[in-house]
Amino acid sequence: MLLEGKVAVIYGAGGKVGGAVAHTFAREGARVFLAGRTLVSLERVAAELPDGGEIAQLDVLDAGAVDRHTEEVVAAAGSIDISFNLISHAFVQGRPLVEMSPEDYVEPVLSTVRSTFLTARAAGRHMMRQRSGVILSFGGAADPPRGAHLGSLQVALHAVEAMRRQLASELGAYGVRVVTLLTSGIPETIPDDVPARRTISEAIERSTLLGRAATLEDVARVAAFVASDQARTITGASINISAGTFLD
Repeated sequence: MLLEGKVAVIYGAGGKVGGAVAHTFAREGARVFLAGRTLVSLERVAAELPDGGEIAQLDVLDAGAVDRHTEEVVAAAGSIDISFNLISHAFVQGRPLVEMSPEDYVEPVLSTVRSTFLTARAAGRHMMRQRSGVILSFGGAADPPRGAHLGSLQVALHAVEAMRRQLASELGAYGVRVVTLLTSGIPETIPDDVPARRTISEAIERSTLLGRAATLEDVARVAAFVASDQARTITGASINISAGTFLD
């Protein structure tokens, strides 16, 4: 198993991506701690894991709460080997920038940067002491597709990428790796009640070179590999799993 003996904290574990990653990490032998805002969603994911999961209802914008939770994980498990922030943010999309309010544009950027910083900081402090660990981020940054009204999504993702590069530079000497997974969208994550769900899914698939988009299982499998010791030479990098939408 890729992650046997590893301790993983997944923020936003009640969401579709977080749940898929939690299942795969647990299947690969990790002890998984699930954190997020919605207790019911976390309990549902935990109930589906082979050995169950340890859950915490947590506001990742609260610095004290994040730090306390990390201390609790280390006290319970003895270490923290993987930290993966997969929480969702309320990006306003589908509207031209010139028609957006300052609040709709700026607030999602602030929450993305703050939550990424707080979770990485908390994990990084412990990983430095144990001289090992992996901090993962999700989404990646790329040029926006022509005609797409993405709001401040790319601004936030570029900020996370800048943070990833700096963290990798500062933590590398302690054996800590920092990696981003880059996708072009996962059709399975589009809510069923979105009227244009099929149109959006088809657009994502057409944008790829392979004619198919990454699935939740694809993302989870790559995440498990990147978090494992088999990827011990990968850090400061963005792993492109966009099926060719974005070319390096």
